[in-house]
Amino acid sequence: MTINEEFLKACRKEKNTHVPVWYMRQAGRSQPEYRKLKEKYSLFDITHRPEICAGVTKLPVDQHGVDAAILYKDIMSPVPAIGVDVEIKSGIGPVIDKPVRKRKDVERLGTIDPEKDVPYVLETIKILRQQLEVPLITFAGAPFTLASYMVEGGPSRDYHKTKQLMYSDPESWFMLMDKLGDMTISYAKAQIAAGAQAFQIFDSWVGALNAADYRKYIQPVMHRIFSSLREENVPLILYGTGARHLVMEWNELPIDVIGLDWRISPKEARQMGVTKALQGNLDPSLLLAPWEVIEARTKEILDEGMEEPGFIFNVGKGIFPEVNIATLKQLTTFVHEYTSKKLG
Repeated sequence: MTINEEFLKACRKEKNTHVPVWYMRQAGRSQPEYRKLKEKYSLFDITHRPEICAGVTKLPVDQHGVDAAILYKDIMSPVPAIGVDVEIKSGIGPVIDKPVRKRKDVERLGTIDPEKDVPYVLETIKILRQQLEVPLITFAGAPFTLASYMVEGGPSRDYHKTKQLMYSDPESWFMLMDKLGDMTISYAKAQIAAGAQAFQIFDSWVGALNAADYRKYIQPVMHRIFSSLREENVPLILYGTGARHLVMEWNELPIDVIGLDWRISPKEARQMGVTKALQGNLDPSLLLAPWEVIEARTKEILDEGMEEPGFIFNVGKGIFPEVNIATLKQLTTFVHEYTSKKLG
């Protein structure tokens, strides 16, 4: 099977024939077919049925013509394996009835055996590698973001309890980071062994920390994770929201691609000194605007991105349910056609 490698080339900062494009949360929420599935199955049900999960993952590739697929699952998928019960509540997100807030809570956390604990994830990857003609991206949540749910007991706006643990009991905090780091490495390596061709870590909420705290409390475990995954020889991507002030910290990590949200442009990132390949960063809210507005903003992003090799077009946060799938198809076609002329 011939694979479209434009996404992988961009990750490696090689010359592209067009700017590759994929969308965070492209599988799910905005798709009528997915919503129909959700009438019968929960997210948990879908991810535990490899054939169905593979179909959900592949659907946006077929519909939109994007240059990469991203596995449909949740960042909390591996957490139950280490002893934390999670319920994904509609309209809320991950909810944990017994939060991890004390040293004894951290000490009781176990380890993950991916082949035993998440075989359905690995089987879905294997199925997709037989079906896809574009690279498959898989992912994990970063230790800080996972910890924020585990400590807060669910989504938070201020992360007070998470920071309380971090500041008041650093020994327990670093133990938690180490355990989540070990889990992430094992989980990621199993996904790559099953056939993942790129790996993205979502540190969605780490922008809640300042740069100094990031360097002290988070950077060590992130460096260890990515250093361990380097030997797997697949592109490594790091993404977070509201983290403009952390891009230079990320630039020091052994990763290939930095995912930008809409608060920082490709040009600004490079002017700051970022040398990694870049991914981003259309504000997804713009997808509800008239097409001429979407096109104009997309041109700006693409023109900046193409100033250097190594750019992947994406949204600056995930696709949401109100987005029309026809808009995504039109946008994908526009990115391909506009950039192929510029790069040709």
